[in-house]
Amino acid sequence: MNDERYLRGWEKLKEIDGQAGENVVDSLRDIAPDFARLLIEFPFGDIYSRPGLDLKTRELAVVAALTAMGNAAPQLKVHIHGARNVGCAEQEIVEVIMQMAVYAGFPAALNGLFAAKEVFAQRLDQAANDATKNQR
Repeated sequence: MNDERYLRGWEKLKEIDGQAGENVVDSLRDIAPDFARLLIEFPFGDIYSRPGLDLKTRELAVVAALTAMGNAAPQLKVHIHGARNVGCAEQEIVEVIMQMAVYAGFPAALNGLFAAKEVFAQRLDQAANDATKNQR
């Protein structure tokens, strides 16, 4: 086992996806713990940690790819959160998803936009809840 690779991946996962990424990994531990480890090591420990692209660019590429796939709504939502976490503006995310209408079709883009709308609303609600808690 390469613990350095795992630790590098775990830190990158937390940086990008925060609790949502940790939840995905935790949900796999009882059915496929080896897959959970691979999910940390390869995408996040190897690919996301490479030089050459910043995390904003990487997350916009992932949002585009998952939108184009058209069958990965849960993963798309996690990565829309991730894109916001690493500094992507809502409008950047919307534009990338709209661009996918040209290459993946309008249904894929529509589904992506609805996923983004849901994520943006969740984040707005969470921010309002956090603000209310801080006022107490």
